Amino acid sequence: MARKVYEMTYNGIKSLQEELDLRKTSIAAEISERLKEARAMGDLSENSEYDDAKTAQAENELRIMEIESILKNSKVIDDDEISSSKVTLGAMVKIKDEETQEEVEYLLVGAKEQDIFNNKISSDSPVGAAIMGKKRGQIVDVRTPAGMLRYRIVKISKPS
Repeated sequence: MARKVYEMTYNGIKSLQEELDLRKTSIAAEISERLKEARAMGDLSENSEYDDAKTAQAENELRIMEIESILKNSKVIDDDEISSSKVTLGAMVKIKDEETQEEVEYLLVGAKEQDIFNNKISSDSPVGAAIMGKKRGQIVDVRTPAGMLRYRIVKISKPS
């Protein structure tokens, strides 16, 4: 079975590496301390602090394994692959809602890097998939749960 390759920006990979380091050091040490304190309280069978700490430990270990897998199977989007003439992964894209005339700028990233609160949309999202491969000036229709939306691609650039 072919392995999944995650295309990511350099900053996305760097961010994951930082999270991995934090989880392996600070967060793991904090959870270890919580477990130690909970054990000191005595009976573990009815000790909610111990149960919470064990759950946190399991979640942390699971996230560490997930990040390691992503990093192992990731490919950096090379600057040469980012186009300023058509929408590609890693490109900054300014789009304008044809109905409201509102403009928004997004960084188009892979699914493991998306962060809508920081204007990073996935190429797998409805908007990302609709604009992928399109050129400046083109209009795209996007089917969303709220209905059809129409966007014009205003600008395509490489991130600074």
